[in-house]
Amino acid sequence: METGRHAEVDIRAEPAILVGVRLRDNETTFDDSLAELQALAETAGVRVVGTLEQRRVAPRGKTYIGKGKVEELSAMCKELGAKVVIFDNELAPSQIAELEKALELKVIDRSEVILDIFANRATTKQAQLQVEIAQLEYTAPRLRAMWSHLGQVTGGAPVGVGTRGPGEQQLEIDRRIVKAKLDKLRRELGEIEGRRSREVKQRRDEHYTAALVGYTNAGKSSLFNALTRGGAYAADKLFATLGTRVESWNLAGGNAAMLSDTVGFVQRLPHHLVASFRATLEDAIASHVILIVLDVADPSALMQYETVQSVLDEIGADQQPRILLLNKADRLPPSRIGIDPRITEWMERVPGALPISALTGAGLPELSERVLGLMKGDIRDCTLSVPLTDGRAVDFVEKRVPVLSRDWTEEHVQLKVQIGRRQLEQLLSSGVRMLVDGLPAHEGLRSLWPDIKIDVAPRIRPHDSYAVGQEVEDE
Repeated sequence: METGRHAEVDIRAEPAILVGVRLRDNETTFDDSLAELQALAETAGVRVVGTLEQRRVAPRGKTYIGKGKVEELSAMCKELGAKVVIFDNELAPSQIAELEKALELKVIDRSEVILDIFANRATTKQAQLQVEIAQLEYTAPRLRAMWSHLGQVTGGAPVGVGTRGPGEQQLEIDRRIVKAKLDKLRRELGEIEGRRSREVKQRRDEHYTAALVGYTNAGKSSLFNALTRGGAYAADKLFATLGTRVESWNLAGGNAAMLSDTVGFVQRLPHHLVASFRATLEDAIASHVILIVLDVADPSALMQYETVQSVLDEIGADQQPRILLLNKADRLPPSRIGIDPRITEWMERVPGALPISALTGAGLPELSERVLGLMKGDIRDCTLSVPLTDGRAVDFVEKRVPVLSRDWTEEHVQLKVQIGRRQLEQLLSSGVRMLVDGLPAHEGLRSLWPDIKIDVAPRIRPHDSYAVGQEVEDE
């Protein structure tokens, strides 16, 4: 399928000029956005040789920027030897075509840069499919503008009414090819996401889960490696992580959570990618607690925090508690860590925010303690009647919760314990047959915590008369 200059977008190692238009609706975020575009471009391998800004009430329909600015940009490109122009604003296909005609070089927008980065960083089959779908969704409406040779096919006449010929037929063929390809990729992705959804649900049913989320390059993967056995790729670059990695996180006292590392966010993430990567963020959506990692030393920290909050709300991850982690506190003046005005300001703005450093380990014990408290939930005294034959359940209780007394009968052990709600839910999710204060498990749970929705979906064993909930299908 021919698509002219945009058949393959390869912007690596090319000198580029960045263009930003300061509009009324982006006035407050303009500087941050343009700085972020430069970081994105450099992450894609571009060498930024210049920037051009314009203040406008509204974009110019034909070329987005004014006619005079187009001439200024053209001269600037020739003077600096630029090979590509990158707009911070999303351009219409016709605007790209007009600008390329005027500048005689490649023009792309912010979305295309992000897609290029994702295409080069995707390693898992799921991420690769998601990126390919996003690229095709981005490309499909731009086919006509990308077909720079259509006029030649129709004898040099302008493309339009009365000029339909082989070129127009080929355009329709290309559209059908794109649609068929998208359908095929979506089916493949649907199969992978279906399996992943079952895995996420099973993991949540059997474990307490926490998800690291945050702006790209906030230090999520470094924190993940500091809290777990590691293995996540960590680098000082945007979008170092495109897949989700899950590892066990030891919270002390025999308790553990499953911690997931997720893809980072940016301002104005292309909506194709928000939709495509929603499944990648499924661990965050389904997690019991969300840990927002923020680079507290970054001048754009407030904008980044608001972006993360907005994306979490958009994908539906808004029902669980969130803990704000003020990461990279070690980059603040050493003599003032913990009392630096930026730390104080954030702790006042977001009560419960926790200063940490993934690099030095500062604040990580406090983080583990905080999550362990959430995992246990409200503590209650109760008596568990567990079959002696269920050694795993007895071992769980003995290792993870305070046992006040033990009494044995011929078939059961009566354990008087101080246990948290979520710990009891986790125990029941394993399918253990037990009584809680002499009642069937679900009745005992509701008796202990009558005002709280019980969150338990156990895996039921055959003839399990005391387990709670419905059976969870095995993989």
